Amino acid sequence: MTTIDIDALLDDPESRVIVCCGSGGVGKTTTAAALALRAAERGRQTVVLTIDPARRLAQALGLRELGNHPRQVQVEGFEPKGELWAMMLDMRRTFDDMVRVHAGPERAEQLLQNPFYQTISTSFSGTQEYMAMEKLGQLAATAEWDLIIVDTPPSRSALDFLDAPTRLSSALDGRMIRLLTAPAKAGGWGLRKVVNAGFSMFAKAVSTIIGGQLLTDASAFMQAFDSMFGGFRERARKTAELLRSSGTSFLVVAAPEPDALREASYFVERLSAESMPLAGLIANRTHPVLASLSGAEALAAAETLQNAPLAEAVLRLHADRVELAAREERLLARFTRAHPEVALAKVPALAGDVHDLDGLRSIGVKLAG
Repeated sequence: MTTIDIDALLDDPESRVIVCCGSGGVGKTTTAAALALRAAERGRQTVVLTIDPARRLAQALGLRELGNHPRQVQVEGFEPKGELWAMMLDMRRTFDDMVRVHAGPERAEQLLQNPFYQTISTSFSGTQEYMAMEKLGQLAATAEWDLIIVDTPPSRSALDFLDAPTRLSSALDGRMIRLLTAPAKAGGWGLRKVVNAGFSMFAKAVSTIIGGQLLTDASAFMQAFDSMFGGFRERARKTAELLRSSGTSFLVVAAPEPDALREASYFVERLSAESMPLAGLIANRTHPVLASLSGAEALAAAETLQNAPLAEAVLRLHADRVELAAREERLLARFTRAHPEVALAKVPALAGDVHDLDGLRSIGVKLAG
């Protein structure tokens, strides 16, 4: 089993983007923040992009809140060799900003006020994933930071963001849109066919925009959107190229549990199929045994104790911990046998939640082994 050299990855000047992916609830956001903090303290100009809707990251970084544009982390006593910046993706604001930049003032205002746009900018399948890609592309284009660390969206499949540009582009360029941009020709039958095709965003739209008005708004939206559509696809293509470049590394984050490791296997295989550069697997919240006493010895000792309930309880807890650690090792060994080429880093579970820079720093130390 190869161990990930986290510090070598963070220190390499050719390393420009690190993407943390994995199923929901495995600690991607905290891992991304800890990596960013460690990189900044080791001299990198670092920005971390998080998609976590919670405010834990902002609090851990000493900020009252994170916005849709990077803010520098400046906390008393925090004096990194480099710089640390952080932001949290605002999907709707990113979409609005993209429209303002690429559609021109008059057309942008038409788009932003269009009820159909207001619906798809928040409920279109893949919008969040696409906007994460859009924001990554924007951060990379500025060249203000030499390392960008990305926390991927908590979607059903954590690699949906790889497909999002293609899905969104195909949907907006496909048969559905041809129907919507010709409402007089398609009529009510066209709308019913579109709804029946499974476009869930129309369920919300139809509940607030009635019948023909939906088609009118959609037609106006697409006519206004058409001028920026080429740029939309071109930026998606450039960001996809960035994700496949030698300066990008993917870290799959997983808990040492069957479901999470099954998802991790899927991510590893998908990244390989897409020729995405994988740095390794981070096994988060593991439970290593720190004492040499075996579980059987602890249980045997507990049985012999009399009138020492606290000592007995401690021994039984130790036996449970040994059993849990052995189970996690078996699961990780199974993953390693299936993917021997994947390097591994283990991060022990902390006693409590991470709520400050010291907590993130501690995780960074554990990540680096």
